Formats: sequence, C-alpha cells, structure tokens
Amino acid sequence: MALAGSATAQVAILQIHILEGEGSVHAPGSRAARPLTVEVTDETGKPVPGAAVSFHLPDEGATGVFGNGLRTEIAITDAQGRASARAMTLNRAAGRFEIRVVASKEQARAGVVSFQYIAEPHSGAASAAAVAPAAPAPRAMSSGRLRWIAIAALAAGGAAAGILSAARSGTAAPAASNTSTVTIGPPSTTVLKP
Repeated sequence: MALAGSATAQVAILQIHILEGEGSVHAPGSRAARPLTVEVTDETGKPVPGAAVSFHLPDEGATGVFGNGLRTEIAITDAQGRASARAMTLNRAAGRFEIRVVASKEQARAGVVSFQYIAEPHSGAASAAAVAPAAPAPRAMSSGRLRWIAIAALAAGGAAAGILSAARSGTAAPAASNTSTVTIGPPSTTVLKP
C-alpha cells in the first residue's frame, strides 16, 4: 500500500550554474582573489539546498591546492543552492587549468568544468585581471578555423591599408573588380569570391 504523499520529494535531475570565478586569471604562486561559486538547481530551476558539491583541481601542470591542503574540497549548498570553494593557492606553472565540479543529492548527480588560468610570470596579465572582471573562457578552435580567421584578418588588413594609402595620397581608391565577402561566425566560417 502506497502512502498518500511524502513530505519530501526526491530530486530527479541536478543542474550546476557557475555564478562567480569562471575564467579567473591568477598570478603565479598567489592565493585566489575570488571564490569559485556555483548554484545547484533541480530540473525546474529551484535551488537545491543540502547538495554535496566537490571541487577537483588537476594533479599536475597549472594547478593548486585548496585551504585544506588537498586538490579536492567539498562544500554543502546553502538555502539558495549555492556552494563555494574559497581558499585556493595556485602553483607557479603558467597555463589554463580545469576545476571539475560535481554536485550530488540522493540519487541525482551533475557535473561541470570551470576554466581558470595562471598567468605567465611578470606578464602583467594577473594584475590586470585583478582590476578588470574576468572574461569568459575561450573556446577551443580547430586549426582550420584559426587558418580562416587569419586569412580574413589579412584580407581585412590589406583592404584597410589600401584605403588608408589612397586617403593619404589624396586619390580615390580604385574600384575592385573582384570583391571578396568574408563571413566569420559560429559555428562555421565562409569565404566566397564571386
């Protein structure tokens, strides 16, 4: 015989949203200035309090340790479904690193990756990042896409140089008989020549 209603419903699906700290740039050997804060919600978008959230740093390369001296820290979400990894000390290996975040409550689990960076020594990037808000993490590009972006940049630079040269000499730029259209945008790049 089934009970007519349970006091607490089980969470079926968890979602993790990074609220603060994504794309942070840190000075080598420094302590993180901002925490990595996430929000855990259910499938309807309601905050999930009491979920266990683990933060995992890489074992090698650009990495660090949390305040407990380990590469893993566990926090429990508050009433708003939020949890933070606050104390993180970075090593001196420059580069991008991932913080894997896993949330679980009852039988539901979810995961997300936050990308952060350790600046090159003496690059000034870390001090600039401390003043300016961090930009979103760049997406990886294929070598083909990078090649088309470089071609488009060269074409645009050449056109700009021709216009500037014509403007300085006081003559009008000759009309091009063959025009090129360069369109760059996700997820594809198209270069056409009529």
